[in-house]
Amino acid sequence: MTKTILEFEKPLIEIENEIQEMELLNTTGEKDLSSEIEKLRNKSHDMAIKINKKLSRWQRVELARHSDRPHSLDYIERIVTQWNELHGDRYFGDDHAIVAGIGHIGEFKAAIIGQQKGRSTKDNIYRNFGMASPEGFRKALRVMKMAEKFNIPVVSFVDTIGAFPGIEAEERGQAEAIARNLFEMSKLRVPILIIVIGEGASGGALGVGVGDRLLMLENTWFSVISPEGCASILYHDASKKELAAESMKVTALDLLEMGIADRIIEEPLGGAHRNYEKMAHIIKDVIIEELHKLIDKDKETLISERITKLENIGSWG
Repeated sequence: MTKTILEFEKPLIEIENEIQEMELLNTTGEKDLSSEIEKLRNKSHDMAIKINKKLSRWQRVELARHSDRPHSLDYIERIVTQWNELHGDRYFGDDHAIVAGIGHIGEFKAAIIGQQKGRSTKDNIYRNFGMASPEGFRKALRVMKMAEKFNIPVVSFVDTIGAFPGIEAEERGQAEAIARNLFEMSKLRVPILIIVIGEGASGGALGVGVGDRLLMLENTWFSVISPEGCASILYHDASKKELAAESMKVTALDLLEMGIADRIIEEPLGGAHRNYEKMAHIIKDVIIEELHKLIDKDKETLISERITKLENIGSWG
């Protein structure tokens, strides 16, 4: 049961609440309500499909930001075995906005990087709202270079509103840390899977977002700037975020059509936040399937194809 309800989810939640009430009454045995419950379940299913088909770009942005949406650690806990988290960048400190470590996903040992938002206010402060500082990007790079040394693939979960914009981050080399990751990831000699699980904003996403395959969950977005930021610049009015989202074409389907994303991962009906277990199971199957495609590729071919993919983004004839 979700705690946050978006405006377009309300009709669906109302039916689900009605189903729960009828199921409770059904347990008393006074009257058999099974047929009525089944009708409501069918109605709920049909409504969920109808809502999903009509979602605007902005509504998908809202789903990507849903406060109940699974974060990186929610997936790591469900799909990674023998998880060993690694801390620190060996330069300054440990950034809690990025988790990184080694574990097993199915038959594959892999280095796993994840941008981690908080759930509560206290947790969000601890995680810096998922906004990485230079030490976060350097920690991620340290783990990726370790993966290269031991010839294991990298899986990176992207979910951030951007890199931390504070002056202290700039003093410690924020731009250099992101640029260094772009450079190193482009030529890393092991397969890299990038999976956008929520928001993919600006350099914060790119700093752990260069790879062989860019996979996006159905209700996610990926762009150089947020719709609100774009609206502020173009229309001098952040409230025109819905218009900006439509103009920017930020959704998974948009990026697939533009050749930036390679695959859309279907979410449980209503969104990933409605079924953590099913979403994690789907992601695990996709990761294993994608790694099977990449794992035996010659290293030089892998890097050449990765660079060609990057060069083709934004090109036109």
